[in-house]
Amino acid sequence: MTNSQKIKKLVGIATLTALVVGLQFLSNYVTFGSISITLALIPIAMGAILYGPLVGFFLGAVMGGIVLTAPSTQTVFMSVNLPATIILCILKTGLAGLVSGLLFKLFAYLAKNKENKKTKNAFFAAGIIVAALVVPVINTGLFILGASIFFTSIFGNFVGVINAVITTNFLVEFLVSAVLSPALVTLVRVLTKQYNLGFGNDFSEFTLDDTEELEEVTVSA
Repeated sequence: MTNSQKIKKLVGIATLTALVVGLQFLSNYVTFGSISITLALIPIAMGAILYGPLVGFFLGAVMGGIVLTAPSTQTVFMSVNLPATIILCILKTGLAGLVSGLLFKLFAYLAKNKENKKTKNAFFAAGIIVAALVVPVINTGLFILGASIFFTSIFGNFVGVINAVITTNFLVEFLVSAVLSPALVTLVRVLTKQYNLGFGNDFSEFTLDDTEELEEVTVSA
């Protein structure tokens, strides 16, 4: 990788980091009743897809660090168990980003072994969607596990944790990821086709189909 590509990669990662920080700070203080809507999981998935699992972990850890600054985290969870709160907040989203990146790599590997162009594109698209959807699943799953171990005084028991989480944040986060994942597929296809931002994954075989390419050329002309 050339110095120019390294700089572009740093710029790309820095942009995604800023998105994570901004969106999570917004989520910390803007709620709808008891529901906190966060869009920060989307740039985490985006980073994992474009730059790989380690960047996914980094972006997830950044989000976890911002979650630590939320008033509810400080007043409710830190007062019960400070070390467990710090570890859980950072690891749950960090590992979610890591798994997201690993799953996309698996789908990308399968795609490259396919000869048919449409099949290749289908595997790439499926990898992006799965990578986006797995982030809220892993994030919430690890939170449920950690809360069941360290914060039973807050939720009562394992069932109490599930009821508290599934009926609020998780459903919203999963639905947001599900709704935006098709748009994420298009964004990745256009971004990797038109720009070189030092991506950690190879998208050279993830192309627009002939009709889309013709439309793009017509619009550009």
